[in-house]
Amino acid sequence: MPEALTGGTPDDEERLTAVDLFCGAGGLSEGLRQAGFDLIVAADHDPDGCATYRLNFPQTTLVEGDLTARENHERLVVGVRERTADLDLLAGGPPCQGFSQVRNHDRLLEDPRNRLYREFVQILAELRPRALLVENVPGMIQLQGGAVRRQIEAELSLGGEYEVHSKVLDAGDHGTPQSRPRLLFAGVRRGEDLPPWPQGTGVTKSLRLRRNTGRDRRPRYELEVASESAEIAARLLDPEDASAVTVLQALSDLLEPGDEYSSDPCSAYQRIIRQGCETPDDHVPSRIREDTVLRLRSIPPGGNVHDLPDPLLKRYVTGTKWGPAGNGKRLSRKHFYAYRQLHPDWLAWTANTKADFAYHYCLPRGLSAREVARLQGLPDQFRVITAPRGTPGKLYGGARHSRYRQIGNAVPPPLARAIGAEIARALADRPERSSKRLSHDGPALRQAA
Repeated sequence: MPEALTGGTPDDEERLTAVDLFCGAGGLSEGLRQAGFDLIVAADHDPDGCATYRLNFPQTTLVEGDLTARENHERLVVGVRERTADLDLLAGGPPCQGFSQVRNHDRLLEDPRNRLYREFVQILAELRPRALLVENVPGMIQLQGGAVRRQIEAELSLGGEYEVHSKVLDAGDHGTPQSRPRLLFAGVRRGEDLPPWPQGTGVTKSLRLRRNTGRDRRPRYELEVASESAEIAARLLDPEDASAVTVLQALSDLLEPGDEYSSDPCSAYQRIIRQGCETPDDHVPSRIREDTVLRLRSIPPGGNVHDLPDPLLKRYVTGTKWGPAGNGKRLSRKHFYAYRQLHPDWLAWTANTKADFAYHYCLPRGLSAREVARLQGLPDQFRVITAPRGTPGKLYGGARHSRYRQIGNAVPPPLARAIGAEIARALADRPERSSKRLSHDGPALRQAA
C-alpha cells in the first residue's frame, strides 16, 4: 500500500470541532476536515471566498464580513456556543500587515495594521478552545531577530494559559506537489499534550534542480540527487508514493483543457484527488500571446526567461504590439520568475494569485485554475466560484482572476491535514463533554488502495 496523501482519522465516535477564522476559499478547513475535524463555524470578509466556502462547506455556519465589527464578532461567538460547549480547535491565518514594519515588538497587538491578528487573539481569549493553530508567511520568523515570533507565541499563550510553539513547514514535504513554506503556531491548554510537528519527507531540502548545458549547447534542468538523498528521490519519482508528488504525477491526466480528463489516473495522487469526481472543473487556461508561445517553446522544463536565446529577448517577436512599449527593443521582464516553466520531475514553485506564476511543463500554455488547485492539493471535487456581480465588497478583476486569487491564497490541504492530524491525536483522549455530533459531508481525500 503506498503512502497516500491522507492517512487515518481519529477513531473517536464523535468528531472534533474546529473554527476557521479568515477562512478564504477554505484550504485550511479542507485539510482540517480530512484530519477528522468538523468545521462548525468559519468567517471571512471576501464575498468570492465566502461563496466558494459555502458551496464546499454547506453545514458550516459562515460569518461574512469584517470580524472587527461588533455584530460579526458576536455572531461568530454565539454561533460557536450554539454548536459546541467546548471548542476543540480555533484555527486561522490572520493578515498581519504591520508585523514587517513594527519597531516595538511588545506592542504588536496595539498596531492598527494588525487589527485582524488582534481579533484572533480576542476570540481565542473569549472561546478558550482546547487547541489553536495559526498560519502565516515564513518571513515573519526572522523579524526583529526572532523577537516578533516569540512575542506572538507569548500573546497566543494568554499569559501562560496555553503552551505554544512554532515552526516553518514546507507543504512540499507533506504530499503537496509544490514548494510552499508556511510559518505555523500551534498550542494547547495547559494540561493537554502539545502536539508534535508532523514529520515530512524532507524532499524540499534534500533535492534540487541543477542547470546543465547539453551537447546541443541548450540549457536543461535535471534533478540533482546526492547519494544520501537517493532514497528520498526514489520516493519522489515513484508514482505510487503520494507522500512526495511531482508536477507530472499531479497534472499528467489534465493535458488537454476541457471538461474531460485526458487519461485514467496515472499516479496515486491522481487517484486520491479525483475521488468522487467524474469530470474536471474550470480546466481552461488563460489565453496567452503568440510571442509568449514562441518563448515557452524555447525554454526547457524548469527554466525561465534567462534561458531564452537572444532573438526571443526582443520586445516584440512577431511584430504584434502589446502593453507599454518601453524602449520597444528588449524584453523588460528579466526577473527569474518570468516565463517559468514547470519541471515534470520536481515540485512547482509557490503558487501566487496570478495565472502566469508558472507555465505548463511540456505544452506552450499557461495553467488552468484546476491545475493550480491540483498543485495546491485541493480535491477535484472542491469547486471555486465567485459571488454575483454587484455584491458589496467584491474585488474588481473578473471571475477568472478571482478564482486564481482564491486558489493561490489557500492553505494547501495536505499541509493543513498533516498538522491537523497531530492536533487531533493529541486531543483524542478528551473528557466527556456535551456537543452536537455533526456529519462529515463534502469532498475529502482518503487513503489510496
